[in-house]
Amino acid sequence: MNLFINMLSSNPQQFFIWIFVVVFSICCHEYAHARVALWQGDPTAADMGHLTLNPLKQMGMISLVMLVFIGIAYGQVPVNTEQLKYRYSKALVSLAGPLTNFILFILFAFALVLADNIGASEAAITLFSIGAVLNIVLFIFNMIPVPPLDGWGVLTGIFPDISLHKSEFIKGLVLCVMLLIFIYFNYIFQIAYAITGYTVNFIQHLTGL
Repeated sequence: MNLFINMLSSNPQQFFIWIFVVVFSICCHEYAHARVALWQGDPTAADMGHLTLNPLKQMGMISLVMLVFIGIAYGQVPVNTEQLKYRYSKALVSLAGPLTNFILFILFAFALVLADNIGASEAAITLFSIGAVLNIVLFIFNMIPVPPLDGWGVLTGIFPDISLHKSEFIKGLVLCVMLLIFIYFNYIFQIAYAITGYTVNFIQHLTGL
């Protein structure tokens, strides 16, 4: 069975870079949710210690073990929507995580251009390349408007009348979409690689690097 952990012996540099980037990106994503929730009136995540980049808090041991063995992980922060103060607070809290990944994508893409321009090491090129691709994947994936993804929180935060409990059609649609995401998840990475390439080319053209 071809588990991600097998890369530790075949390509240890990429193994540890991938783990670092995944942990860093997820922790930034979850920190953003917690910070914006606090700004919008809900201190639940802050009170439970989620204003941190500590992966044990933001991801948990099960997620970290999954990351080491199969290369994927998750994070989660508690949000009490009843404490949010404003009309679009839920949408803002949900958007905060994916938007953070999009900002990281731009930063990693810019760093990749700089690293390539100065002839940086292969490890640096790999780090920035993986960082860019992974973060645009996290942005695209999390913005899909189906629960429990952040895109659903954005959608229902803007249109609160939408509810899974009010529509059997939506329930069926969610199951179909989640199944399609699982089957065609590799295509999200292909899209991410293409977006990263176009973005790098645009930054090079814009900066002259």
